[in-house]
Amino acid sequence: MDITTADSLKEQLMTTDPAFRDLVREHGRYEERLSELSALAFPSDEEQLEETTLKKKKLAIKDQIYSLMNEHEKRVSTEH
Repeated sequence: MDITTADSLKEQLMTTDPAFRDLVREHGRYEERLSELSALAFPSDEEQLEETTLKKKKLAIKDQIYSLMNEHEKRVSTEH
């Protein structure tokens, strides 16, 4: 899937699939918090642990997002 197709599919799913939209929003919240944590000069042990945990969660959500995009693309291609 090229970037243009992926972007348009993502836009389409954002408007039509509430579960997909929730995943994208959650991914964005994790990204925002990770930016805050990476800006800390001296993060505490808890903040370092939070950063590691958020990176794993963010990656898992990214996998779910791409899985949903692939499922949608396969459904559409078999309908035509």
